[in-house]
Amino acid sequence: MAFSVSRTSRGLVKPFEQTPSGTLDLSVIDRLFILRCNARTLHVFRHGPEAARFIREALSKALVPYYPLAGRLKESSQGQLQIECSGEGVWLVEATASCNLDSVNYFDNAESETYDELLPDRNPEVDGTEPLVQMQVTQFGCGGFVIGLIFCHSICDGLGAAQFLNAVGELARGVNHLSILPVWRRDFSPPPPQQPTIAKLPILPPPMPNYKLEHANIDIPIHQISHLKQQFLDSTGKICSTFEVVAATFWQQRTIAINFKQNTEVKLVFFANCRQILNPPLPEGFYGNCFYPVTITTLSDSLTQASNVEVVKLIQEAKAKLPVEFERYIKGEYLKDGDGEDPFAPPLIYTTSFISEWGRLGFNEVDYGWGPPVHVVPIQGSSIIPVGIVGSLPLPEKGIRLMTWCVEEDHRQEFIDLMMTSI
Repeated sequence: MAFSVSRTSRGLVKPFEQTPSGTLDLSVIDRLFILRCNARTLHVFRHGPEAARFIREALSKALVPYYPLAGRLKESSQGQLQIECSGEGVWLVEATASCNLDSVNYFDNAESETYDELLPDRNPEVDGTEPLVQMQVTQFGCGGFVIGLIFCHSICDGLGAAQFLNAVGELARGVNHLSILPVWRRDFSPPPPQQPTIAKLPILPPPMPNYKLEHANIDIPIHQISHLKQQFLDSTGKICSTFEVVAATFWQQRTIAINFKQNTEVKLVFFANCRQILNPPLPEGFYGNCFYPVTITTLSDSLTQASNVEVVKLIQEAKAKLPVEFERYIKGEYLKDGDGEDPFAPPLIYTTSFISEWGRLGFNEVDYGWGPPVHVVPIQGSSIIPVGIVGSLPLPEKGIRLMTWCVEEDHRQEFIDLMMTSI
């Protein structure tokens, strides 16, 4: 896949109008250390001549209601993460590519080495802080374009980031009023109770794993998903979701492919949106982080010998506990005994599988004036966290694409073969 990209301009895009200044506090979840990272994605659009010009203007307008995104992260005197609403802006790079999108198959199954060309390159940092949103719009000879996006996870989860991009899309299309107005509301959770300070020996970080995870995509037609959901209905009289049947198959077949030692403890972790289970629910327009890790633990032998229906039941039982567990977390109750495990810090080892659902985030609905993206490509964030991402097949196909970085090379082909024969 030989192609080259020329970056033609770089700069900060500031809010179109004067915006409020000052400091905003972040929520308890926003401030989690594990979210002090950037999420990176590619958004591939079949058509859109002069896309960068329209997106630049729309970004500037969107940063008026979404003015915190034009600010910078800072720490309070107590070491708590905050937003300084400075209006400095977001980083935008404009670029052109040397080929047409069809010649690179719209970056379907692209190698990760090509992604750096499509993501914004380094920008001038101010006092060591980066813009919260960084974007590169690369125009291709066919008139299509690719957006390479880097988004600060401390400010938005996937739903929040997609909400912002949809606002940019609406403004690029010339709407006068956004369909969803942003809501800050980072005070939905009180700070956890202070724990007594006890002198302890320093805790050494766990040793880093020495494995390397390989990429594999599994494409699942819609009729196969429907078949598994019907099996569950016939067996239990209850319905299940597409995510549940895909997650169950992913977890089970990965465990079989790796062939762990007898009765090894294995975990499945996924992050559930909690906006609607708060009392009262968060209003539409909230764009911060509001999710909780659902963790299921079992023994490898039990998992490999179970039916898909039985594994889906495990997932549904864990999801049913979510409201109670999330309430305990935001109240700090898991810390009351002083030795409670942090649910946001599951063990990052080969026996832990993470899976995430992207199909309902809203990225596939973003329209800057020429229709939604052909597909959205997540970029691997870590080479040691076994993960699967449930997305959609590139248009016009209908079905699921399971994008994974979950096994070593020795287990990769076995995992692919098992997935293809079981779903």
